[in-house]
Amino acid sequence: MDTLMKRLLLLASLIFGCTFVFADTLTLKSGHPESYVVKKGDTLWDISAFFLKDPWRWPKLWGANPQVANPHLIYPGDRLTLVFIDGEPRLVVKPHLSKSPAGRISPKNSAIPVIDLSLIQSYLLQNRVVDAQWFEQQPMIMGGESESRHHIVSDIVYVQGELTVGDKFGVYSSGREFSNVEGVALGLEVVLTASGRVVESGPVSKVELLSSLRETKAGYRVLPIEDDSLMSAYFQPKAAEITAATTVLASGQDIREMGKFDVVYLDRGDSDGIETGHVFSIFKEGDVVVIDGDGQPVQPNDRNRYEKILASISTASATQMPDLYRGKLMVFKVFEKVSLGIILVNERPVRVADKLTIPDSLIASE
Repeated sequence: MDTLMKRLLLLASLIFGCTFVFADTLTLKSGHPESYVVKKGDTLWDISAFFLKDPWRWPKLWGANPQVANPHLIYPGDRLTLVFIDGEPRLVVKPHLSKSPAGRISPKNSAIPVIDLSLIQSYLLQNRVVDAQWFEQQPMIMGGESESRHHIVSDIVYVQGELTVGDKFGVYSSGREFSNVEGVALGLEVVLTASGRVVESGPVSKVELLSSLRETKAGYRVLPIEDDSLMSAYFQPKAAEITAATTVLASGQDIREMGKFDVVYLDRGDSDGIETGHVFSIFKEGDVVVIDGDGQPVQPNDRNRYEKILASISTASATQMPDLYRGKLMVFKVFEKVSLGIILVNERPVRVADKLTIPDSLIASE
């Protein structure tokens, strides 16, 4: 009996050990190339997608190569070759060298980024989420030198309060008020309409509008343009580490269905441990199917009133279907209680209230 027990324990340890290794082992995509020549317009995410099932894990794929520890050192023309180090796949780079005596000269801005930031450039300053009461206390636009109710570039607007000459401000209009499923307020969306510089200070200061995304009106508020309102040009994608229930709170453009490169709000933020670069898998919660009096399954859209009550109170008559995989997103901007993510993998349309989960725990089901 002791010998049998030892064998069983040994088998169990091997199984759990293999499971742990698998969770941390890169899975190469079927039919992957052995090498790849970087082209203009490529991103690290795109290149990794040629080799990996989970392209967001590109840092591990390149982890053994000091030349690509910094993605700004990868340029069009470089050849990436797949090798195995200690049984793990790795990409190594062979820089493209010109035949001229000067060798390769690569402008800094031509380096390969993680993702194409131009795809989300319009969201860098337009959307912020702030405390609603705090926003109402910020300096307000009272009007302008122009008789028009709407103000554009080069117009001078009057701002309530004494501002410092030369300081730059963003002009914001209020948007949607966000709250979670429990009704707890998460913040107020504010949208950038213009930027301006203070040209005259006083009890009512004058601000010249330097740029205009949309017309500015009296009643809008001005906020300092701070460094934390900008987005980093470099991300380190990693699996989200929080276990608290997280969902898609809203779409960036207030649309019903979202797809690849659309921006979404998450109902978690800095206070919950969300960080830029966090990657989530997106799932639609599985439907609840009710068994009727004849023993037949009834789909949600076909239920009568009685069957709807059964679905909400009876576990014996209702069965939860598996969650439906939608895609993956990466967080690129974080506020206190809310964050912004961009959808990078999309197999099905994403909707508000979809569930966000840690991707590693669901690799096998995808």
